[in-house]
Amino acid sequence: MRIILLGPPGAGKGTQAKLVSEKYSIPHISTGDIFRKNISEKTPLGVKAKGYIDKGLLVPDELTIDIVKDRLAKDDCISGFLLDGFPRTVKQAEALEDFLRNDNQTVDTALLIDVPSEFILERMTGRRVCPSCGASYHMKFNPPKIEGKCDDCGNDVIQRKDDTEETVKDRIDVYEKQTQPLADYYKAKDQLFVVDGTQSIGDVFKTISEHIGSRK
Repeated sequence: MRIILLGPPGAGKGTQAKLVSEKYSIPHISTGDIFRKNISEKTPLGVKAKGYIDKGLLVPDELTIDIVKDRLAKDDCISGFLLDGFPRTVKQAEALEDFLRNDNQTVDTALLIDVPSEFILERMTGRRVCPSCGASYHMKFNPPKIEGKCDDCGNDVIQRKDDTEETVKDRIDVYEKQTQPLADYYKAKDQLFVVDGTQSIGDVFKTISEHIGSRK
């Protein structure tokens, strides 16, 4: 199975990607992980990417596409893969389609985990973490026993900068502008499947599994 995973920040993509990857024995390929690996190993592609990142610039489509193609050419992708964070643009989607077509392959499905903006705001702005031991909490769904204190080590819990309301709203706005053209692209190809991400983790995974089973 060759799967594209789409969804806003805080939609639970990481959790579902791990479950799908394990069930179908396909690699979960995150573009962030690919970039970090190439940069840490100082590959030619990684050196180029670092040059842009160090200047605070977005890595160009062409370089991102090359890095993803290089990863998809590895042996563990022969039976399929789950792509998380790529494509981000229609241009990248078209490049992926061309790459797969050369091997007589295609994307089997693009899964869009759909979660309303207000749900994401509540989920993400309520998150708190302990910088000392890494424990995580949610002020509404899983609060610490003593307000503001970690249950495990007693240190103060904090809100990450990525989880402030202003930052979350900005991330949602960027996501919506990027993703709507992609959703339209895959919908036109009858490859888009929308999943209600407000359900429980188990129910979301059950829905995804049933859909994947129907596409085999």
